[in-house]
Amino acid sequence: QVQLVESGGGLVQAGGSLRLSCTTSERTFNSRYAMGWFRQAPGKEREFVAAISWSGSSTDYADSVKGRFTISRDDFKNTMYLEMNSLKPEDTAVYYCAAVRTSGWVTFSQPNEYNFWGQGTQVTVSS
Repeated sequence: QVQLVESGGGLVQAGGSLRLSCTTSERTFNSRYAMGWFRQAPGKEREFVAAISWSGSSTDYADSVKGRFTISRDDFKNTMYLEMNSLKPEDTAVYYCAAVRTSGWVTFSQPNEYNFWGQGTQVTVSS
């Protein structure tokens, strides 16, 4: 069972950048874990942000972050990243990383497709 720990959140002004990290407790590449980022703002449901396949060859993004956010993974460091640029106040939320073991070369965009979650890290974008 893999454990996930997010870091890198904080307070930033609109237009600024942050890089989130998600460190895992085991080698997610060898164990074939697809991974993703989700976020949840107060009073709203958890929503998909970005996903990456277990090999890193496939990625997917929510329309609201395309062109601004980049997901990547470094399996030698057991870490997944979310590079966030041109941040907007509407990006304010708790960001969660998630993982699921998979036999395919696919990405997953629904929360119920993942079975391992981190505790979340707060991102606040001021206007």
